[in-house]
Amino acid sequence: MHYLDNAATTRPCPPALQAALACMETDWANPASLHEAGRAARRRLETARAQVAGALAAAPEDVIFTSGGTESVHLALRGAAQARRRRGRHIVTTALEHPAVLKTLEALGGEGFDVTVLPPAPGGRISADALAGALRPDTVLVSVGLVAGEFGTVGPVAEAAAQIRARAPDVLIHTDAVQGFLKVESRPHALGVDLLSLSAHKIGGLKGAGALWRRPGVRLAPVVQGGGQEAGLRSGTEAMPALCAFGAAAAARAPTWQADAARMNALKEALAARLAALPGAVLLPGHDAPHILSVSLPGYPGEVMLRFLSDRGVYVSTGSACHRGRRSEGLRALGLPGPVAAGVLRVSLSPENTPADTEALLAGLRAGMASLAHSV
Repeated sequence: MHYLDNAATTRPCPPALQAALACMETDWANPASLHEAGRAARRRLETARAQVAGALAAAPEDVIFTSGGTESVHLALRGAAQARRRRGRHIVTTALEHPAVLKTLEALGGEGFDVTVLPPAPGGRISADALAGALRPDTVLVSVGLVAGEFGTVGPVAEAAAQIRARAPDVLIHTDAVQGFLKVESRPHALGVDLLSLSAHKIGGLKGAGALWRRPGVRLAPVVQGGGQEAGLRSGTEAMPALCAFGAAAAARAPTWQADAARMNALKEALAARLAALPGAVLLPGHDAPHILSVSLPGYPGEVMLRFLSDRGVYVSTGSACHRGRRSEGLRALGLPGPVAAGVLRVSLSPENTPADTEALLAGLRAGMASLAHSV
């Protein structure tokens, strides 16, 4: 198997699996219980929190566990908007964001908030100047992604945060770091943000776990009511196995993330050069993150080529897995010609990928192009 769809999900790493199993076998009690079994579970949960915080160079008490990246984004955006609605109701974001951001803000738009969605420039990028220039006196929140999951474009988070702080110090800044965590600089203090969303299964953890980093002093309205877990912001008994696996994955990946990123980037750039040599191939703009590259083969529908590759044991995506075949807001925002948009494939790497994987992809693409051309 040649798995090149790591932006959709990653294979759980051994430390994550070991942590989840240990949690299920020995510390399976409710971490809210006051007896010794509950206290043992609580210690394991707090170890996981400290591990995620350590990967962010942050304090454990500033990490709120959630069920995944989508819930983290939802808590950040809805929680901040509702807590600040008396100050203003204007929110700024970009058309390159994940549906978790765009759909949450669309819902807030139906509740009296005014959302500005900035389109990318022709090169597929959002500028810090555009984000800061969209501010209004009633702006309360800006959300800009750290890495666009479809194209690998690194967002101007730190630069935008600095400009926004200079113009409007009270505006909250959120970044969806799900695709960027432990691939590019993602420490919240280095980025200058107030809220930062994470997901476990993008870094070798398990699905069903995520986190929101919140700058101390930032007030959020809770979006899940109940027993008051996670500082009262995310009620519900914590999903211990998945969260412990999240902590273990973060602790395993954090020490080597820069070397891993350099290795993935070298593999990606070598692949990009060879993809560009395929007849008619169009490399989509962006792909400056080390692990994501999108290419179009106009005339060869992406879904058809994906199935052809899958039959050969090569796994890629036609774009964000969350769109399930529908053209995304990001693709529409780029204004690609129809045949180019229809032929997009996304390749996304992990630290475990090797040149053998990209060779298998290239061979599969050549064979697919020959087969499909012959069938026409």
